[in-house]
Amino acid sequence: MPASDFSDLPDFPRGFELAEALTAAARQLHDTATPHSTMSTAVGLAVRLVPGAEHATISEAERGNHFRTLAWSDEVVRTAHDLQPDGEGAPYWDHLWHAPVVHVADSESDAGGSVPAGPGLRSALALRLRADKRRLTVLTVYARKPHAFDDAATRIGRLFTAHVGLALDSVTVREQLTEAMHTRDLIGQATGILMERLNMDATEAFDSLVRASQRENVKLRDLARRIVDANHTT
Repeated sequence: MPASDFSDLPDFPRGFELAEALTAAARQLHDTATPHSTMSTAVGLAVRLVPGAEHATISEAERGNHFRTLAWSDEVVRTAHDLQPDGEGAPYWDHLWHAPVVHVADSESDAGGSVPAGPGLRSALALRLRADKRRLTVLTVYARKPHAFDDAATRIGRLFTAHVGLALDSVTVREQLTEAMHTRDLIGQATGILMERLNMDATEAFDSLVRASQRENVKLRDLARRIVDANHTT
């Protein structure tokens, strides 16, 4: 999911107050319509907002090293993440299950850790976005020079990820509510079709739908959609 066009995002000129910059960023994040677009907007904002950041990604890992990149600011980091062996995350990701922030000061030093293989990426600031027992979501900013991220960058990064997390929670709830409304309407239509075709009342038609869903091991929503679609084609 590339963040390829940020012409509509706010600029953060030098001297712009941090609180105002974060407010402007939060407004942009909350204006997004889906988790997909929220994360795409977030990586573009991270490059503008976090001092020293040149590239950014949002990635997700599951226990057992299953790893995927969900959003990226540019092709440099997208390609670098694609080169990770067998979909594995960076070694420092293990620490993010227990700590909210991990620094890679210099990937070329012995103790520096490693960043995804890419054109000259030397330092990284990884910020935990979400975590539960099975899944970890991380916003990472990268720079070509070593020691690019100081304490100020970390503080700003953590404030920013808090806003990203709130925006993701909000858009996810909106998406779930919209889906629930669509599902309710779909099941209502399917129930109505069964009432008409089988001369049932509403309770009998709904119970019949539930039994068919269980018998066929199909989600009620998907079965209702099949009935509605079939009715539209007849």
